[in-house]
Amino acid sequence: MINREDMLELTRRMTLSRNSFTRIAGCYVDNDGDFDGSFNTNFLKLSAPDRTENLKLAKAIPFSETNIHLKKFEFRPETQIPGSMWQLLMALRECGLKNDALMDTFYDVVMSHYYTDSRYAIYMFHDRYDIPAKASDKERLKESEEIFEYLICAICPIHADYKPKEPECGFLFPSFTDRCGDLNHVNIYSKNPESECMDIIKAILGIK
Repeated sequence: MINREDMLELTRRMTLSRNSFTRIAGCYVDNDGDFDGSFNTNFLKLSAPDRTENLKLAKAIPFSETNIHLKKFEFRPETQIPGSMWQLLMALRECGLKNDALMDTFYDVVMSHYYTDSRYAIYMFHDRYDIPAKASDKERLKESEEIFEYLICAICPIHADYKPKEPECGFLFPSFTDRCGDLNHVNIYSKNPESECMDIIKAILGIK
């Protein structure tokens, strides 16, 4: 189960003044399901309006209703092998999304599973959260306990001008559990829990 307070701790920082996102990358997919261009840039180089818009997309994943729209799943040992999606996500996390070849591999996997009759975009965000230590009374201390380095993926329908709509599905990897990174789990998001989106993301990630 996902602790709502863990997710709120992440989303409280997703503002123009407090966020620590380092990079955003993504690609567009046309009506036929074909690649239609990509982007990869330093998050801080975006204009303030663009940062605000993209923060809203990223925040939609962890801010969603926990254990209903956002659920926790395990990467079992047999899925943490060379050539697996888990290994690819670990590599993307380590390089901070800066490796375009790895990003292209990720897009190809998503496009091979995600089918729709309209255009959509795949967004990936990279963040490093310097987790503040807390005393036993939960008061914040200045020293940090650790850095939580993570990825957020959001798959969104797009308008004719390539502006994204609300995410339909996505994930947060690794999970943020008890204020720590949990490399053995991922949080998967679906805007409509009754749709097939969660199963599609599980298939993309190689989770059964």
